[in-house]
Amino acid sequence: MTRSLFGDDEQTLPGTPLADRIRPRTLDEFVGQRHLLGEGRPLARAIAQGTLHSLMFWGPPGTGKTTLARLLASVAGADFIAFSAVTSGIKEIKQVIATAERMRAHHGRRTLLFVDEIHRFNKAQQDAFLPHVEGGTVILVGATTENPSFEVNSALLSRVKVYVLHPLDVEDVVTILRRALTDSERGLGTLGVTGDDAALTAIATYANGDARVALNLLEQAATTVSRSRPESPEGAGRQAAHLDSATLADFIERRILLYDKAGEEHYNLISALHKSVRNSDADAGVYWLARMLEAGEDPLYIARRLVRFASEDIGNADPRALEVALAAKDAVHFLGMPESNTALAQAVAYLAAAPKSNAVYLAYTRAAEDATRDIASPVPLHLRNAPTGLMKGLGYGRGYRYAHDESEGVAEMSSLPEHLQDRRYYEPTDRGVEGRIKEALERARKIREKRTSPKESS
Repeated sequence: MTRSLFGDDEQTLPGTPLADRIRPRTLDEFVGQRHLLGEGRPLARAIAQGTLHSLMFWGPPGTGKTTLARLLASVAGADFIAFSAVTSGIKEIKQVIATAERMRAHHGRRTLLFVDEIHRFNKAQQDAFLPHVEGGTVILVGATTENPSFEVNSALLSRVKVYVLHPLDVEDVVTILRRALTDSERGLGTLGVTGDDAALTAIATYANGDARVALNLLEQAATTVSRSRPESPEGAGRQAAHLDSATLADFIERRILLYDKAGEEHYNLISALHKSVRNSDADAGVYWLARMLEAGEDPLYIARRLVRFASEDIGNADPRALEVALAAKDAVHFLGMPESNTALAQAVAYLAAAPKSNAVYLAYTRAAEDATRDIASPVPLHLRNAPTGLMKGLGYGRGYRYAHDESEGVAEMSSLPEHLQDRRYYEPTDRGVEGRIKEALERARKIREKRTSPKESS
């Protein structure tokens, strides 16, 4: 038996959405998550054997987190108590724990406590579960759409096993939709509506791996089609109703892309864009760009990342890359969206095609390490200006040689502190323009290395 927060028997009430009515009651009815529920997998064994342990389900909406928690409780014969972290606090937690303690003490029944959106609890609220999880008062099953590594405190995370749920693929969602459309007990079978494969596939694609979104759309479309079908001639009742792609066009305007500009997916997508362009894959780069822009990402954020990429991953192999990235940034400012999407795509394609070098990035990294870790070496006297007589008398500027006066434009003079004389930070590659830069710097280095000591200027 499953129970609500206050212990009432769960029942299907009038107006319950299709997604809740059609929820699987057995593991055989569950669709998807084969990596967790395949033969011999740990979670499948736990459900089949009724061996409960505290755990965390992490995955996108509509992938079966709540359903799997219910199946665990049902197979194990445990009370199922559920509440959402969105609407509950410490008071509700204490009430749930008290109920679980009574059931354990007086009836010997275990309680599975399902906490939806557990990442929304603060640290103190999450800590409130710890003694009761350790003492066996409750079996805690948390559900989160956010990375638990960031959103769940380490003390609680160390006491649960995390299972990752994946978005459902189109074929899985179509299977769920077909079952819902034909099931006369809990589904839409009594409506007498049929649906072709193209229509169900269109719904599944629109849902983007979320079974709840797909079922809600199916219920809306099937109900509307059923009510609008004309009467058959000679009073034989209403004509058969059919759901096809053309009918669905009125219900599907635009697929909502799974994206949270403040969450992990934001960083996953920009990482995919950056790494695709670094690997000279323009097709993948433009795809990830489109994924971000169409989901509503700030185009200036992307432009800033492209500017950074141009210097970090291309650098002097193609100095024009930075110009192209900055031009795309200016286009975003000037045009706004959606007109500037092509300017960003142009920049992505150019950066992908450009020769790559991280030599400038590595040079700065090495120099920054020395600048912050080493002693703060004084600037060599010959590199200092001497605007006053005192400073000139102290040796400021003595030994400085003006490069433009040298026959080859390079003076036989070091510009680093003495203990870093032989340090090399910038190691140019042979790619693109940087190959020519490398040759020029090598020539200059050979001239500088002819020095024996700084010479006094005349």
